[in-house]
Amino acid sequence: MGMTMTQKILAAHAGLPSVKAGDLIEAKLDLVLGNDVTTPVAVGVFDKAGFTKVFDPERIAIVLDHYTPCKDIKSAELCHTAREFARRFGITHFYDVGTVGIEHALLPEKGLVGPGDMVIGADSHTCTYGALGAFSTGVGSTDMAAGMAAGENWFKVPPAIKVTLKGKFRPHVSGKDVILHLIGLIGVDGALYKSLEFTGEGVAELGMDDRFTIANMAIEAGAKNGIFPVDEKTLEYIQGRVQRGYTVYEADADAEYEREVVIDLSELKPTVSLPHLPSNTKTVDEVKGMPIQQVVIGSCTNGRISDMRTAAAVLKGRKVADGVRCIVIPATQQVYLDCVSEGLAEIFINAGCALSTPTCGPCLGGHMGCMCAGERAVATTNRNFVGRMGHVKSEVILANPAVAAASAVAGCIATPDDI
Repeated sequence: MGMTMTQKILAAHAGLPSVKAGDLIEAKLDLVLGNDVTTPVAVGVFDKAGFTKVFDPERIAIVLDHYTPCKDIKSAELCHTAREFARRFGITHFYDVGTVGIEHALLPEKGLVGPGDMVIGADSHTCTYGALGAFSTGVGSTDMAAGMAAGENWFKVPPAIKVTLKGKFRPHVSGKDVILHLIGLIGVDGALYKSLEFTGEGVAELGMDDRFTIANMAIEAGAKNGIFPVDEKTLEYIQGRVQRGYTVYEADADAEYEREVVIDLSELKPTVSLPHLPSNTKTVDEVKGMPIQQVVIGSCTNGRISDMRTAAAVLKGRKVADGVRCIVIPATQQVYLDCVSEGLAEIFINAGCALSTPTCGPCLGGHMGCMCAGERAVATTNRNFVGRMGHVKSEVILANPAVAAASAVAGCIATPDDI
């Protein structure tokens, strides 16, 4: 029996000719990632275990993106611990205030991940890099500590679900709607410890930012990872970014999948996830008019330049509705600069938005947009659990950037065609 893309990458990094679902393997790592929340925990484990060196300071990335610029004393202490560790071991890829971006947008932008790579990160949305044809997955801080010391981790080879895409998008539909639709179909545990492997002619319809969005939210279906084939768009994206060798893997024709899910992009409509699970999906036309108090446009899911352009196109010449706060967060410093140079920043500010430095901020109820009881937000983020963006009696509705921007103008859930 042949292997899937994920299984081929795992086999190669384990030094094995082949692997199958359920195998336990020890695999070499190309990159280990941590942030300001998870790195300090990993540092504690690292020091307690008596490790005195890292396996390769060039293959560790520490990104202070969640609570920065530091919102309080505790977040400042966490960042201090991460800074001291990075200084102690000469971590090359260390990103602090002023150079930082939201980690899962920053690392691909900087060329730190390429096709065929094996990446772990102490953050559940590390699966983002599957958009580049890499195996990437979230781990706990203990595994991060072991990975930093040894450059290896244990893995159980996941079975796979084949997601076949066909057709072309309608207006105001994007990668966010694809993944919300999929999660709505299979549930938040529908791909539990499985690989979501995207394929089909519809992949060519997806830009890289769409693919990053979809791979990012694979974890919201419980998946171990999400992964896309490497095509011309992938190679164009990494050109000039990835300054080292990489390997392109393809699934075998006889690769084994537990099931296949077919999604016709031409049938998708703008979709939202209502509280309090990403699987609680509805099309916008089913729930339009629901009042809101806040809109967040950004995050590791939808904070890239194409997302900013989409939101700005909707907001241009319009105003955020009275009683609504619209917070726009470019995912990296480069995206922020692009917003300025392209005139998007001016559009956002003239519309009445707050334009933030890159940060995860409100996505996890950290800062830059926490809500009180009774408030509801439309957000381009990736989770809408109870209390995710503040009070346990607040609500988060997940949406694509076009819907989020239109909702900010309308003061309720809406599409650009409604304003």
